[in-house]
Amino acid sequence: MDAMIQVEALSKRYGDVRAVDDVSFAIRKGEVVGLLGPNGAGKTTTMKVLTCYMPPTSGRVTLDGLDVVDNPLAVRRRIGYLPESVPLYDEMGVYEYLDFIGRVRGLSASRRTTAIRDIVGRCGLKGVIWKGISQLSKGYRQRVGLAQAVLHDPDVVILDEPTTGLDPNQIIEIRHLIRDIGKEKTVILSTHILQEVEAVCDRVLIINQGRIIADGTPDQLHREFLGAQELQVLIRGTDADAARGALAALAGVDGVETGADQDGAVALNLACGKEADLREAVFRLCVERGWVLLEMRRKVVSLEAIFRQLTSGDGA
Repeated sequence: MDAMIQVEALSKRYGDVRAVDDVSFAIRKGEVVGLLGPNGAGKTTTMKVLTCYMPPTSGRVTLDGLDVVDNPLAVRRRIGYLPESVPLYDEMGVYEYLDFIGRVRGLSASRRTTAIRDIVGRCGLKGVIWKGISQLSKGYRQRVGLAQAVLHDPDVVILDEPTTGLDPNQIIEIRHLIRDIGKEKTVILSTHILQEVEAVCDRVLIINQGRIIADGTPDQLHREFLGAQELQVLIRGTDADAARGALAALAGVDGVETGADQDGAVALNLACGKEADLREAVFRLCVERGWVLLEMRRKVVSLEAIFRQLTSGDGA
């Protein structure tokens, strides 16, 4: 695997408290990865180690082969970071602030001008570029925070709870920005909001009590933690008994329940095993019998249910 970030047996202790406990994972170039967990799970601590804000107690973390302990300045040059509390200076204007960040990042005057122009367009800041930061709404402040994180064109962008405190419209706007950034960068997104992960992430790392307890795409997690599932169908052109008998005879069907009729159509729920996908077989059966298949829907476990199972203590 072409790993941009490699974390090996990472632990971080605060006195007797082990905030991160023997965590290992790798993130490929171009992945958008959600670090998902309840408050206090160890997400922010992990990010602080990744961004060289604090050293690990033990273990090793590298970014494109650069060790965060041995080469912190080189690592920081390759990273854009948006902490949960956006690092803005209210006494500055938006342009002045971005120019200051460019200077801190060592960008030349010509490169700063180009970078600011590009990032202002991408982050939707044209209407507020000459305003003071103190005048900005929460949503625009978050946009400016994202702009400073990617101004220097980093390889990796790390975002800690990027939509905290935003209203629903602002959240949608920031998610669009994150998806746009993820087309070009490796992105790590820390959150405890499940919809955030499903909206923007290619892969999910679930952390609880300092340990990684699940790792995979949302689809992989659905398959891994799914128990018995249901296939809900709505069929016209037959009666309930005939449909139930024919469907029950299909390989992989563990049981069939008849629901309430809907406008002359028969509703049925097919129970099936974890790995079964009966949609093609049901479709072919309806074609063979001359039935009209009006609706077919798999009822799968939600990411929220998986999260609750893993972090409640029952499934961890």
